Amino acid sequence: MTKSIVRRGTLHSTVATAPLFRVATLVVGRVSPSLMRRLILQLPLLLSCLICVSCTSPDRETGIGEAYVGPATLNLRQELAPKSPVSATVRHGDHLEILATRRRFVKVRTNDDKLGWVDGYQLLTPQQMADLRELAALAQKLPSQGAATVYDVLNMHTEPTRQAPSFYQIQEKGVVEVVGHKVTAKGMAATTPPVAASIKAAPSAAQRKRAGKHSKKLAPPPMPLPPKPPSNWIDLSGGKKMEPVPVPVATVVVKPKPPGLPMRPKLTDEEKALILEDWSLVRTLDGRVGWVLTRPLVMSVPDEVAQYAEGHRITSYFSLGEARERGERIEREGPPKQNWLWTTSKKGVKPFEFDAVRAFVYNTRRHRYETAFSEKGLTGFYPVEVARDESRAVTRFSFIIQDDEGKYFRKTYEFTGHNARSLSREPVQLPDLKDLRKEPLNLALAQIAPQTSWYDRTKDAMGRQWKQWFK
Repeated sequence: MTKSIVRRGTLHSTVATAPLFRVATLVVGRVSPSLMRRLILQLPLLLSCLICVSCTSPDRETGIGEAYVGPATLNLRQELAPKSPVSATVRHGDHLEILATRRRFVKVRTNDDKLGWVDGYQLLTPQQMADLRELAALAQKLPSQGAATVYDVLNMHTEPTRQAPSFYQIQEKGVVEVVGHKVTAKGMAATTPPVAASIKAAPSAAQRKRAGKHSKKLAPPPMPLPPKPPSNWIDLSGGKKMEPVPVPVATVVVKPKPPGLPMRPKLTDEEKALILEDWSLVRTLDGRVGWVLTRPLVMSVPDEVAQYAEGHRITSYFSLGEARERGERIEREGPPKQNWLWTTSKKGVKPFEFDAVRAFVYNTRRHRYETAFSEKGLTGFYPVEVARDESRAVTRFSFIIQDDEGKYFRKTYEFTGHNARSLSREPVQLPDLKDLRKEPLNLALAQIAPQTSWYDRTKDAMGRQWKQWFK
């Protein structure tokens, strides 16, 4: 069916009179047929846009904060129950939007609009994530203090504390480079995760509005106490007051328990805060940087040298070059022997890295390692640096110590192959990573015993004198 349209004395071309076109023509009377055809062609696109807008959920939850994933992988749960189905899996460093908090749990939304509940201790605040990236960039520039081997699976944390998220696991027999050290108090876990605490410090507008509504309502009055029974309640019940019947008590003979080991008393929060732990900043072969417990790390020093540690913990080691006899290289089968430098620390947690420095040279006649340089009773800090001067065939090494007045100095020595001589002693400032004054350990460090006892000092002095007499 066709129809001619006449408008203001002008006869337009005949077009199809579909119901939709007829309504559009009557509503918009001054629209030309060509423009109308273009509108009709674009009508499906407009309808699809309207459908998309209508399908959008109007009750989308608004975010109240942001966080980043701490562990290597983290499952989002649909509910708070630990056996709730997993809604999504996120990885370390992924950005999350915080929607709600409930005690230590946080409801988050991923970038692809997946919702779920997670433990708030497994999330990092934006400031913590920025600090972690800054630490990783700084650690890439720090000199290595030696390679260490891990003989069991070891977690790598974002901060030197057990409660910090673990974002990587070092596998068994893995090798890492030690670049830093820090002593922290074990303490207790915070009742509120850092992510939830940062959100509660700045409540959203919706939370303030709800709090204002509830503040206007008055609490209901307390329930009144029940009435007391009348004084003649026995007569009213038609009975007599009965005397209690004595119950025979059986005699129980308690046998004394045999004496055993005394029970370990429970530690208070103040005592737990005094327990110190050694943490090491390590760098993996693929560039990951994080904090691990120092105790499981074993420095990869050759066994023929490590046997002279005398029960002390090796904290760093370096090669001082190949062993030579009167300036000439020793020709032998197998890999060439190396001269070694190491630093050690006595057992126990110390707020410094080492208390002794020792250099070993290989004796070609007796086929064993001998001490060429030793210095004990130090308060030493990282980094220990070793530089080789090929033109002069000498090696220089230096380390940082602290004197009795609290000042820091870098001592430099020159190793010529069989002995070491002192070159300089210059004042130096510790890196920010080792500035112990920034650490809240004053209370804990006060409980540490003196570095060396009178017996140890006397023993070391007599040993040095004995060596001078019987060289």
